[in-house]
Amino acid sequence: MLAPSDLARLRLARTEGVGPVTYRRLLARFGDPFAALEALPGLARAAGRIGQPVPPKSVIEDEVARTTRLGGTFLMPHMAAYPPLLALLTDAPPVLCLLGNAARLSAPAVGIVGGRNASLNGQRLAASLAVALVEHGMTVVSGMARGVDGAAHEAVLDAGGLTIAAVAGGLDRPYPPQHEALQARIAATGAIVTEAALGTEPQARHFPRRNRIIAGLCLGVVVVEAARHSGSLITARLALEAGREVFAVPGSPLDPRCHGSNDLIRQGAQLTETVEDILAHLPAGPEDFRHIERLAGAPAHLAEAPALAIGEAVEIREAVLQLLSPAPTSVDDLLRHCQFSSQAALLAALLDLELGGLIESMPGNRVALIAHRGG
Repeated sequence: MLAPSDLARLRLARTEGVGPVTYRRLLARFGDPFAALEALPGLARAAGRIGQPVPPKSVIEDEVARTTRLGGTFLMPHMAAYPPLLALLTDAPPVLCLLGNAARLSAPAVGIVGGRNASLNGQRLAASLAVALVEHGMTVVSGMARGVDGAAHEAVLDAGGLTIAAVAGGLDRPYPPQHEALQARIAATGAIVTEAALGTEPQARHFPRRNRIIAGLCLGVVVVEAARHSGSLITARLALEAGREVFAVPGSPLDPRCHGSNDLIRQGAQLTETVEDILAHLPAGPEDFRHIERLAGAPAHLAEAPALAIGEAVEIREAVLQLLSPAPTSVDDLLRHCQFSSQAALLAALLDLELGGLIESMPGNRVALIAHRGG
């Protein structure tokens, strides 16, 4: 059973309009989850949101009970078992739901991702690299999708190694459904992780969040057979932004399934044919990333909202809304293209807009309009 303070953290994390970055800002501003929860309805009303944004305590207690019955547990950034590499991200999940062994999440790991429609050769390459990584003491992380992901997971399990799957939906919603048995095998020796609550059906908007967990758990990510618009390229970008190494297996220029991964090589990803190409370029561990300020949580990201006049606050919020669209936009780009009174003023406006249900924070320090609210 979770401690009362951890139940409050889970309740805050499950509040509609509170993403990972906003969660951290609220805790930094109010000092503890109880104070943040108490202040949240007033903040939401001030931001123009009608209705109670905080889920009832009974709903959260029911989620905890059902997760426990399923054999799952919860991890939060202040807990010792929370994976240290993932904790370095400014948008690290406030809550991870876990099936399996939490200790697996802190082991040195490499991600292997690629197309769902990968060729037989692509799946064989993913499987052989996965087994070779295991033989060199690595854990293999992937997303349990069809194609490359499934091939990597299954090869590791068959070789007696450790693998972790980051999934987009709830722990009780294996996806794709035909991988239900694979999920059970992974959980028995490794781990299944998600930030989604039980009962959550995977939707398109959940997968970039899943992808950042894959990138965040790993020292590096290997891409095998990714088309130009593959979700695997999102994982590669997020890994790069997190300071992790990106590897790509070259493929035939005649195969559209390889165009995205070949582009990664042109852009500087490590060309990868054997496991030695990976091992030679892997960082040692978390200490190799701490010099990157944005990963450790730059003070501006956690700044308390400044005292602004009502008119100025409204003006800033309106300016931000005019610049945003349903396509994610970098917060750094907003800062570069706008004249605000301060960076903290922009962050305060983003907090208000997210609590008001107008925007959402996205992986990679990006924000987007919520489409149905008016693009």
